[in-house]
Amino acid sequence: MEQAQQRTNAAWIIIVASGVVAGLHIWKLAPALTVIQDELRFSLIFSGVLLGVVQIAGMAGGLAVSLLSEVISQRRTLILGLLLLVLGSALGAFAPSAPLLLATRILEGAGVIMATVMGPGLVRLHAPIRNLNMAVGWWAAYMGMATFIGVFSTALVLQHLSWHLWWGILAFITLLPIPLIFKFVGADEPAGSAALREAAQRIAITARASRVWISGLIFGCYTVQWMAVVGFLPTIYEEFGLDPVAGGLASAVVGGLNAVGAIICGGLLQRGANGRTLLLAGFALMSLASFCTFAFDYPPGLLWIQMICVGFFSLAGAAIPTTMTRVVVDLAPPGGSAPASMGLTQQIFNIGNFTGPMLLASMATLTGGWNATWLLTTGFALLGAMLTLLLSRKNSPFATAD
Repeated sequence: MEQAQQRTNAAWIIIVASGVVAGLHIWKLAPALTVIQDELRFSLIFSGVLLGVVQIAGMAGGLAVSLLSEVISQRRTLILGLLLLVLGSALGAFAPSAPLLLATRILEGAGVIMATVMGPGLVRLHAPIRNLNMAVGWWAAYMGMATFIGVFSTALVLQHLSWHLWWGILAFITLLPIPLIFKFVGADEPAGSAALREAAQRIAITARASRVWISGLIFGCYTVQWMAVVGFLPTIYEEFGLDPVAGGLASAVVGGLNAVGAIICGGLLQRGANGRTLLLAGFALMSLASFCTFAFDYPPGLLWIQMICVGFFSLAGAAIPTTMTRVVVDLAPPGGSAPASMGLTQQIFNIGNFTGPMLLASMATLTGGWNATWLLTTGFALLGAMLTLLLSRKNSPFATAD
């Protein structure tokens, strides 16, 4: 009865909102990058490191966060993640040098991983059964929504305020969901320190499951592309001559389209669409859209064509995180842990988030421009499609998603 009472729309909406707030701290940097780069004096390659370093905690700590959630509960882990984001953003507001800003980004990364690893499990626990696929679709949209809000608001605010003050304002905003979580999200029962060994055994069983690793690699083949392209989009548009607000708005729309695509895909899953088909279509369309975006030198009068192509890249790619978010918690083996399944997957795909911007920055530096970007995206799209076929060969999880 208590579990049934926890399943309310208000609860999962607050959880999604918390994910969006966490995502703002990833995307506040992209439109501010040129301003910070001029002030703190660092290279384009270091810019790629700064964009991706927030994912370091996710690369190393997904399973550790899963174990923490088993001991102290998923809700408390989510709240702790938000508090770390508050601390990291507040300290970042006073960072006088690039290395110190880098350190605060790592701290923010710890907060992001705590919030985002807990999100899918909490959504599944609290969303009404009839709305589960829709709720998962909205969770998968959190990054796109965060990109739209974070990129556009940062580009707009920096016309009037310093980036230091904006970092402080975002720290305050991150506090706002916490009382709502206490009010609307029911407390889940922690295992406690006495059950630590049992929880560790469940996580170890999950970590030995090959299908969880494959799902993380599929996710990573998406994130390495999307994070690289969208992370540098404000910089690319500025080089094309757009002013910061216009470039920020264009980049924000690209991120927002990812959220739209995730919500649409969640609706398709709700109606019984095949998950494998959605994944293969997503990778194929991302590859085509990235080729059309970067392979040609568009004159200024036709820049709108490139904007449409990169928008379609983001829209179509949303099928991948939406489908995999729905599937991955079902991949935990018997005796395993669903939070650990999500944690391990998140560790793997955060490698893509971390390496994507650095790979793209290195490629742009070596080739003297952004035209070779499509080679990077197409290569990972092909690898993602092959892994999708491998995952669906035996005991396909996509039937469960249907």
